[in-house]
This record gives sequence, C-alpha cells and structure tokens, in this order.
Amino acid sequence: MPIDKTDKIWMDGKLVAWDEANVHVLTHTLHYGAGVFEGIRAYKAKNGTAVFRLTDHMRRLLRSAKILMMDVPFSVDQLVEATKETIRANNLEAGYIRPLVYFGYGEMGLNPLNNPVQVSIAVWPWGTYLGDEGVLHGIRVKVSSWDRIDANAYPPQMKSTGGYLNSILAKLEILKAGYEEALFLTPNGYIAEGPGESFFIVRDGVLITPPTSSAGLDSITRESVMTIARDLGYEVREQDLVRSDAYLADEAFFTGTAAELTPIREIDDRLIGEPGPITKKLQETFFAATKGEVETYREWNEYV
Repeated sequence: MPIDKTDKIWMDGKLVAWDEANVHVLTHTLHYGAGVFEGIRAYKAKNGTAVFRLTDHMRRLLRSAKILMMDVPFSVDQLVEATKETIRANNLEAGYIRPLVYFGYGEMGLNPLNNPVQVSIAVWPWGTYLGDEGVLHGIRVKVSSWDRIDANAYPPQMKSTGGYLNSILAKLEILKAGYEEALFLTPNGYIAEGPGESFFIVRDGVLITPPTSSAGLDSITRESVMTIARDLGYEVREQDLVRSDAYLADEAFFTGTAAELTPIREIDDRLIGEPGPITKKLQETFFAATKGEVETYREWNEYV
C-alpha cells in the first residue's frame, strides 16, 4: 500500500521533517537486517485518537531488541510519549505507526555491537491492509512452498527486519499465483501463521489457533482476539494444526495490526465461504474495542 506522506518523523529524540528523515547508505541494519520494529494502529475513537495497546507494543519492541542485544537508549514510557508527540505533530486522527530500532553507521561486518543504536517513529494514514472487500467477504489464501523459518534458526518472538525476508518470499509467490495472502507451514508440516498475521480456524463452534511454539509471533492482536472470544463465551484452544485442518474449517481468519481481523473464504482452492457467525461477532467486537466503544477493553485504548 502506498505511504501517504505526513509532516514529521521522530528520530532519536527529535522531530524532523519527513523529507529529512535520512540515514547513511552504510547504516549497518540496511546491509544485514539486524533491526527490530513494531506495527501499531491508531484509531479515531469516541474520545479522540486512541492507539491500540501502545504500551504493550513498545514493551514487545524492547523485548525484541533484547534478543538481538541492542541497548536501546529510550524506555517504554519515553517511546510511548514519543509516539503520542509524533501523532500530535502530524494531526493524525487515525493511521499506522512504525517504530524502528536499528544499528546505525559505524562499522561493517557481522558484529553490530560497536554501532550506535538508533530509533525512529513514523506515522501515516493507512487503510485496510488486505482490502475493504477482504474484510467484508474474506480473502483467497494459498499455502506457501516456503516454510516458516524454524524456531531454532530464527526466534519467532523477535520481530526483526531481516526475519521478514521469509515473509516477502511467500508474499511474492502467492501474489504471482493470483492469491491475496500466504499461509506458512513449519518444517515439520504444522501450520505456523501468515506472512504478517496469526491464523485462526473455527471448528464445531471452537476457536483454534496454532501455539506460538509453532514458529508464530506472540501477537498482541492475536491475544486480544482470544480474550474477546473467551469473554463472549467461546472455547479457545491453542493446538497444532495441519493443512487439512484448514481445508475442513467451518470458518477461518487472520489477525494482526495490519490485517486487523480479516476473514478467509478460500485456502488452496478449497472453499470455506463467506465470513461465518463467530468470525463476524469477533470482528464486530474487535473493531468496537479499538474505537473505545467497549467498556471491558477500555484499557487497550491509549489516548493521544
């Protein structure tokens, strides 16, 4: 999706003009992918602009940095306030937020630790990632021929820039084949997740999602939807799934900051159908929660 330019980007404690938010061509992370990031959404809520689970996202950002041994020079509270400052500076009512922690210019080679750790936060308006039609009627999904990276080769709980090359390869493959999103399997054949989303099925009224031990991200949106589902009285299970489980699902959907809650109507040309009643109810409640309309989840809305 195209980026709609805004006015300011926060870089290392200062707001700079969008067109001046630059890095050196020899920035270490640009060459080796040793950086970590978050995807966060701000919504136009009842009482103003609300960022969905902002503090939780910044905590996860610093957890990712810890795995990569990055000494981030800002605390969670400072990053939360920086995000709000950036949203205010750009008069953004709703949109996407991209914090990035990266090793800057200094030394080249596989040891990044002598390079400065730098942080940026950009915000811009952003619509539905998998399309408005996808949110309403579901998307076509294909199992990728690329495996999700094994958890002992790449820690799935580290949301790193380089790790998403795996996702890009899957995305390119399925787009060329005429589908809208991919589904990853682990090297041992279990369903992991999408390129940037968690995966759910509904079977006999039960909501099922692969465990994070199946090389999936410990997703904040995933956890939010599981909480909503339990509160609505649905049984929720984390269990290993194989490809045929997806084919035989009564309902299926993806969750994630970008995808939000997007139904799946078809997997590998096996028809699942239009969004079912459980998917619709979860989708309705999730979107209401992001806009501050559900008192139970008001703590998830961090107002600017």
